[in-house]
Amino acid sequence: MIYADYNATTRIDPEARAAMDEALDAGFGNPSSIHAAGQAARRSVDKARARVARMIGAAPEEIVFTSGGTEADNLAVLGVAGAAPDERRGIVTSAVEHQAVLAPCAFLRKQSRPVVFLPVDGDGRIVLAALDAAAKPDVALVSVMFANNDTGTIQPIAEVVKVAAACGAVVHTDAVQAAGKLPLDVTKLGVSLLSFSSHKLHGPKGVGALYIRRGVNLAPLLHGGRQERTLRPGTENVPAIVGFGKACELAQARLEADSRRVAELRAHFETQILARVRGTRLNGGGERLPNTSNIAFAGLDGESVAINLDVAGMAVSTGAACSSADKTPSHVLVAMGQSAQEARSSVRFSFGRDNTDEEIDRAVNLVVQTVKMLREARP
Repeated sequence: MIYADYNATTRIDPEARAAMDEALDAGFGNPSSIHAAGQAARRSVDKARARVARMIGAAPEEIVFTSGGTEADNLAVLGVAGAAPDERRGIVTSAVEHQAVLAPCAFLRKQSRPVVFLPVDGDGRIVLAALDAAAKPDVALVSVMFANNDTGTIQPIAEVVKVAAACGAVVHTDAVQAAGKLPLDVTKLGVSLLSFSSHKLHGPKGVGALYIRRGVNLAPLLHGGRQERTLRPGTENVPAIVGFGKACELAQARLEADSRRVAELRAHFETQILARVRGTRLNGGGERLPNTSNIAFAGLDGESVAINLDVAGMAVSTGAACSSADKTPSHVLVAMGQSAQEARSSVRFSFGRDNTDEEIDRAVNLVVQTVKMLREARP
């Protein structure tokens, strides 16, 4: 199987798995317990927190562990809204966010909060003039993703922070797809909140983190004990947190080399597909994640392409894995100005550190053959 769906999830790194095995055995204690077994588990969590923080240039105490990117996004959006004063009820986000941001924003709108969904251009980048118009004194939060999960398009976060600062709003960025693929430094970015997830960077599923800059107040989603600064009560998932920490350490060490190599693989793939398959178009332009290609195949259904590639031995997707059961076209591509039919013709290819040159050549041939077969089979 040629795996080309790294934006959906990644294979856990053997070193992260080994760290988790040790935590399952020697570190089985409850981190909140005062005895030796509990304190050993607490040290494991603290060590992992430091590793996670280091990857994004944060302080360990600014990291709150969650169950993944979705919870981190919800905590950021709903947490800011819940803690904001009455005179700051507004929320600004983009039309191309992951559902983990769009859904809580839609929930807040149902609670009669003013929510603005910023439009994007044909490449998927937010329209800065629209952000300028939306950044009013009543805005509590501006949430714009770092990089898009469907197209890989990178957003101008520095500009977002500048505009938001002028109106006193908190800035959150969903960096789930960027973490482990691009260098991240929260101090340089200037954001107050940043979410990311373990299983996108070769760590285990079921754990993620929210960076919360010192001084930023959030209302918790859950209520209970005092774990994670009372923002995420409940006994910590120590093995998963330990695996996440190790995965972050490895991702930071390998970032430059992995990103460069994966970008070369993607460039070769795109060049070959666009040259050898008629009626193809690359979705998203400008700065993109080094691993992501979203390609439209005119006249075909992207889901049919993905299913037939799977049968042929290649794993791809038609968009966010969280929405794979949804038959509606990608909201990202529609927001970029494409018709529903155009959006449905697209397939997302996302590569990673385990892909080889030989696999990419085989992948090109499989796509060429699959598209040819589907087009010949059309009435």
